Amino acid sequence: MFSSLSNKLGDIFSKLRKRGVLTEADIDAVMREVRIALLEADVALPVVKDFITSLKAKAVGSEVIESVSPAQMVIKLVNDHITELLGSEHQSINLAGTPPVVIMMVGLQGSGKTTTTGKLGLRLRTKYNKKVLVASLDVYRPAAQKQLEQVAKRAEIASLPIVEGEKPIEITKRALQDARLEGYDVLLLDTAGRLHIDTELMDELKAVKQLANPLETMLVADSLTGQDAVTIAKAFHEQIGVTGITLTRIDGDGRGGAALSMRAITGQPIKFMGVGEKIDEFEEFHPSRIASRILDMGDIVSLVEKAAENVSQAEAEAMAAKMLEGTFDFNDLLDQLRKMKKMGGVGSLMKMLPGMGAMREKLENAKIDENALARQEAIILSMTKKERANPKLLNGQRRARIAKGSGVTAADVNKLIKQQMQMQDMVKKLKKLGQKGMMRGGLQNLMKGMQ
Repeated sequence: MFSSLSNKLGDIFSKLRKRGVLTEADIDAVMREVRIALLEADVALPVVKDFITSLKAKAVGSEVIESVSPAQMVIKLVNDHITELLGSEHQSINLAGTPPVVIMMVGLQGSGKTTTTGKLGLRLRTKYNKKVLVASLDVYRPAAQKQLEQVAKRAEIASLPIVEGEKPIEITKRALQDARLEGYDVLLLDTAGRLHIDTELMDELKAVKQLANPLETMLVADSLTGQDAVTIAKAFHEQIGVTGITLTRIDGDGRGGAALSMRAITGQPIKFMGVGEKIDEFEEFHPSRIASRILDMGDIVSLVEKAAENVSQAEAEAMAAKMLEGTFDFNDLLDQLRKMKKMGGVGSLMKMLPGMGAMREKLENAKIDENALARQEAIILSMTKKERANPKLLNGQRRARIAKGSGVTAADVNKLIKQQMQMQDMVKKLKKLGQKGMMRGGLQNLMKGMQ
């Protein structure tokens, strides 16, 4: 998401950095380019107008014109404005109510509502330690209730048993009763959608909302629909009253204008985003972090959080101890490969690093193969325990056997062995430097001689 906007803003700011002092005419030209970039990213026109007016008022101030680094100041102002546009502070889901807390999921058919219900249920179970029940009120779309039942199984949460012929209001009453009697913390109601907004849909949602009295009414919107998503959000909020927005399929949206517009037009926060098809590819929406990604400043906080979710403190300490011993065998490499896969692969991690937007073209040309991790894992698993612990045993005959057993070429095996040797050399250098040496020279010392 936001890749096209990020590219265009990156080009604009790279021109700014080459100038020592900015005149008001320069700032006018920059504002025009930013305006075009936002419109091309599918941001709503009223939002763009307000954004540029507010930004220009601050950008032409003496604090920018007289600044030592005016270009950096303009970039900061744009970053602050985008953060403000997206909602400034992250707003988490509201669970501060008497159990069972009801969360109603609304949106058009095809927006990803049912899958998102499962993803949210999984997050509530694993991150918030809540006992979750989901119920499908969609009696119109064929197999919709069965779909939610299957999604709930994958998320390892309970789903309300299906009773043929029940109407949405009857299902809601039964779900509320079961949730109370069986001690559930949260009840997620997956409501029916339509291919378009109509009176029948809205009347049904109003009736369900009045009965269930949800603490959160979450609008699920497909980011790929662009400005239509903004129109849909406005209509749902005016007629139903939404308390939060979840954007789906953001991994397939290169523009991101819907996200920038929705918050401004509805006044309601974007709370979550679906970042992939898997049940656990679901993240909380942090405006400041998203703004940093747009301006190619990276998202180190999310990267650290992702690492913390997949690597325990004990595991990190064990690996650190092993590095200080100066050893790094194929068992260690296998462990690292598996952790990287769990964190989303190389491409996912690189997107969170600062400056990667400027290198996007080079990275695309490099054609990072995400399947390489699976192949490398297969190679290591084809080794014996002794070979993994002692890579020096890997002569030509053994390498040929491993290549055949893992279904790869001998060149692939040789490449992985070289990678392991480089890691081993780096670990030895780390041991030689010691803690004080690392403190004095950091990574520069570590990488010296590794070229």
